Amino acid sequence: MGSKKILLVEDDPNFGTVLKDYLALHDYNITHAKDGIEGLIEFKNNDFDLCILDVMMPRKDGFSLAADIRSTNKEIPIIFLTAKTMKEDVLKGYQVGADDYLNKPFDSEVLLFKIKAILQRKESDSNKESDEFEFNIGKFFFNSKLRHLSFDGGENQKLSPKESKLLKMLAVHKNDLMPRELALTKIWRDDNYFTSRSMDVYIAKLRKYLKSDEKVEILNIHGEGFRLVEN
Repeated sequence: MGSKKILLVEDDPNFGTVLKDYLALHDYNITHAKDGIEGLIEFKNNDFDLCILDVMMPRKDGFSLAADIRSTNKEIPIIFLTAKTMKEDVLKGYQVGADDYLNKPFDSEVLLFKIKAILQRKESDSNKESDEFEFNIGKFFFNSKLRHLSFDGGENQKLSPKESKLLKMLAVHKNDLMPRELALTKIWRDDNYFTSRSMDVYIAKLRKYLKSDEKVEILNIHGEGFRLVEN
């Protein structure tokens, strides 16, 4: 299958070179870009399996670069590296579509573990589609394979992969409790403060999509999870 291709965008030349060599030793094909502009050029000109982006960079920071990457590719996993541990930055990272986050200085083995876990998950996600993928939710029709949501036979709204997975999980549990931990461990693969806040952002997005049908709502069951209900 060949080694996986990773785009590493890191402006610290010493750290970037060390990290590139370390990952190359573990059989990854690494392209190292020195800043966000260079990173975007590399991303547009090559196919990668995963991106590792430093947050604080000259010319174009990691968040802006991630937003540009997400505008053309919603699927590719993104891991942020940051020297800042501010909660707002972590939340911002998840809002622009981060799959994971590491604070510098970090243990290289932890990064290696995260890369493996994300790539394995992506592979298993693409290999297996759960049987049920079409759902009627009030006046909405939802196809989780195509990630299409339409209201009353109207045009399709294309959901992001995480939005689609979350709505599918809610639809499978329709009128029943969808435990918060279940969604966090299945979709985010982690149950901590930051992934929990990230999920709340996605729930808010889904509520916005579903507001055309006043009989459909996503209820917050305090401390437990969520319920997608048709009144």
